Amino acid sequence: VHGGGGGRCDSMGVIGVQLVVTMVMTSIIQKIIPHYSLARWLLCSGSLRWYLHPTEEELRILAGKQQKGKSKKDRKYNGQIENKPLTIPKDINLHLETKSITEIDALALHYFPEYQWLVDFTVAATVVYLITEVYYTWMKPSQEMNISIVWCFLVLAFAIKILFSLTTHYFKVEEGGERSVCVTFGFFFFVKAMVILIVTENYLEFGLESGFSNFSESAVQFFEKQGLESQGPVSKLTFKLFLAILCSLIGAFLTFPGLRLAQMHLDALSLTTEKITQTLLHINFLAPLLMVLLWVKPITKDYMMNPPLGKENVPLMSEATFDTLRLWIIILLCALRLAMMRSHLQAYLNLAQKCVDQMKKEVGRISTVELQKMVARVFYYLCIIALQYVAPLVMLLHMTLLLKTLGNYSWGIYPELTSDLPPEDSAQSSSVNSESSTDDRKMKVTVIQLTMALASLKNIFTPLLFRGLLSFLTWWIAACLFSTSLFGLFYHQYLTVA
Repeated sequence: VHGGGGGRCDSMGVIGVQLVVTMVMTSIIQKIIPHYSLARWLLCSGSLRWYLHPTEEELRILAGKQQKGKSKKDRKYNGQIENKPLTIPKDINLHLETKSITEIDALALHYFPEYQWLVDFTVAATVVYLITEVYYTWMKPSQEMNISIVWCFLVLAFAIKILFSLTTHYFKVEEGGERSVCVTFGFFFFVKAMVILIVTENYLEFGLESGFSNFSESAVQFFEKQGLESQGPVSKLTFKLFLAILCSLIGAFLTFPGLRLAQMHLDALSLTTEKITQTLLHINFLAPLLMVLLWVKPITKDYMMNPPLGKENVPLMSEATFDTLRLWIIILLCALRLAMMRSHLQAYLNLAQKCVDQMKKEVGRISTVELQKMVARVFYYLCIIALQYVAPLVMLLHMTLLLKTLGNYSWGIYPELTSDLPPEDSAQSSSVNSESSTDDRKMKVTVIQLTMALASLKNIFTPLLFRGLLSFLTWWIAACLFSTSLFGLFYHQYLTVA
């Protein structure tokens, strides 16, 4: 009995590190983050200023000369008084006042809870991932499931859910053409995905072909061990068709974030005069293109691994080093995008004054209520714009983290040689002590069965499969962002002006 108890304590000790980290981070999310929130700090640190809509009394005073002798008339029908809305000339000399965003102001914003949850949960998941990576580097546990993978998948699920929610709002709008834009880009990205999936690996080296072949062979071997005959879980054509459908949905979700990014990029460039800031803004806009080029074999990998130096090609780095360098470049570009977030949000907030300036060039009159709505609407939708900026960034970051972990890569620039083979069957190391009690035996038999099931899944879903799939999805998110933002740049720069 003593031996059985010791075995249980040892197993709890092995699992306990990641479990404790998860429990502590869950407690931090509940108790500390509501008081110290990165999401709130990004909006309410004082650097962002929003434009206050003018009161009706202020508009009356500004339009006093025009309104004199044309005071609001009351019409009486059957004893009831009908008030005509107050209107003012569009060319009124109006200058909006600004105010720093406070926490009280932010609470009234549309989608603020969703924005705060996504950003703060992403921070928590990233911290858990970093701690887990340190733990795996030092302790090198071979029989544990990496719990940071679950956190990363949760972040991706929350980001996709929020983007889906925002996209459904565009479908509910009857006028404006947003629904048609989403559908058009969805079909465009479906066709684009089908074309990309048939491109040879000599140009786009995702590793999808080898990953899928490895997956099919492992699945067939698994079915044979179970006494079942199978040619594979799914055909290559069906696999690519489902992948293309997923890609079209991702592209539709990222359509308006990309279009909005283009407009904010142009406005942010017009606001700043510093060369360094302008350079960073250009790099930030081109970041998705740089990520896309990282998987274009003739452009980056061939030149970086074997640069033509004179008559001889001298190997500059190994393939493993290039894979690691690619991960670091994506993470650094994600950090740059986060650093430039406030510049883009301030450029969006300045749309209020920009709309007023545009209104002054028009002739006619506008009601005070419509003018107030036009100004207030910009600030009210700030968190939606922030989510459209942050959600793709979060998806890129945690897709890269998953690629590193599930793809069995390393963070070292000169990493040790890692095997693409799945971990050894952990069922062999789980032994049942003969002196254990009946309850302990039942529990350990259940644990062994679960361990064997997980080991079988590891043999099917190998790092080779995850490398191909996650590389493609990371590349696809960046490609969608750049395609939509490039179209948005063309639209706002040329078509809107025309």
